[in-house]
Amino acid sequence: MKSKNSSNKILALIKSQGFNKIELDSVLETKYILQRSGENFRKYLFSFYNSNGEELCLRPDLTISSVLRYAQGNRFNKEKVFYTGSAFRKSYNKKNILIKQIGMEIFSSKDENKDDREIIDTSIKVLKKTGFKKAKVEIGNFKLFELLIQKLSIPQRWKDRLIKFYWNKEYFSQLLKRLDSNSDIDPFIVAGDHKTYLKMKKEYPKKMIAGRTYEEIIERYERKINDPRLTKTGKTSSKIIKEFLKIKCSLNDAPKKLNAFYKKYNLNISVAKEFFPISTSNQKNLKFEFSASSGRGREVEFYSSFIFSIDVKIKGKTKTFIAGGRYNDLSSKNLGLRKIPAVGAAVNLGVYE
Repeated sequence: MKSKNSSNKILALIKSQGFNKIELDSVLETKYILQRSGENFRKYLFSFYNSNGEELCLRPDLTISSVLRYAQGNRFNKEKVFYTGSAFRKSYNKKNILIKQIGMEIFSSKDENKDDREIIDTSIKVLKKTGFKKAKVEIGNFKLFELLIQKLSIPQRWKDRLIKFYWNKEYFSQLLKRLDSNSDIDPFIVAGDHKTYLKMKKEYPKKMIAGRTYEEIIERYERKINDPRLTKTGKTSSKIIKEFLKIKCSLNDAPKKLNAFYKKYNLNISVAKEFFPISTSNQKNLKFEFSASSGRGREVEFYSSFIFSIDVKIKGKTKTFIAGGRYNDLSSKNLGLRKIPAVGAAVNLGVYE
């Protein structure tokens, strides 16, 4: 009953902020989920085939359904929308099969900072409306990580790889170990690769092997030779990345702490006090923190910059009640559609269960 009453209060509040209610399709074409997100996401899908042989699935995420609706409807103007429903994901824990949410989003922002502030301000209003007295608001920004990586003295292919796999915690850790030690570079294997390279150079360039042409393999190998990964710079870069991801402090102290870190390593990056889209003044009982590693661990990379979460305590357990951020690249990077600037947040109704 408490969940239903809270849900009604949340929906009424969001509507009063100028968001318009929309209905989302429960079934999606699987190709949009797998085209860019990767086959590793397939294990979470409840999928099936229709009479035309097209693979469909129950929506695994409400944000994806909402973005598809906006893109496929040929919409280009700014929209403020909200919705409610369940996402469906396979899980060993039966409680997590249904993910009950209320979501709100702003598409095609004209002023991204303003809309980012509106989403987090509305989220805090939702928090207070539902009766939570205390909460922790954690803020992060993926752009800070991207800027850091681009300043490091490592090959561009490694910069791209670290940015791409930031969200995959396990593989990202493996990349840092390789960068730190160069232990994966075996001189005997390198010598063998070079012999293969010389042999391929004499072959027909369009010949295919393992889904790639000889021409593509040769080009990739030459990039490695011309811009090698050095042990010294790799070790230093790995150290800088690890230190950066450990940065955690009050939101008010974040610009000062980040700038001190950048200055320490001569990275020529600066963060202004106005960088984070939220005011912490007059927010009693809310603890505002910055975390450089905020948002990591998702199955699919969503966020392109601003990230936040609001954690509450229920029956002695800390749970994430609201989470969101900006995902300008979701439609193009993950769904293979046109780029659509978007920011949003989801209220987790499962916290009451």
